[in-house]
Amino acid sequence: MTPSWRKPAGTLLIVVMITVWAVLIATLADTVIGWPIAVQSLFYLASGLVWIAPLGPLLKWMETGRWR
Repeated sequence: MTPSWRKPAGTLLIVVMITVWAVLIATLADTVIGWPIAVQSLFYLASGLVWIAPLGPLLKWMETGRWR
């Protein structure tokens, strides 16, 4: 049984995705700082959870080779 290339590729894709997402959110920090604290909290909570959504299909692809 030969090792699959999908796991290293998927791991690299996850790291790139998280990095891009973090940079995107960090660039919005100057705008968000002017918002009320409650709205800032909701924004950062939501943006901290949203990046998890694409991980499900990506992890499934890494294991099976299928997106669904």
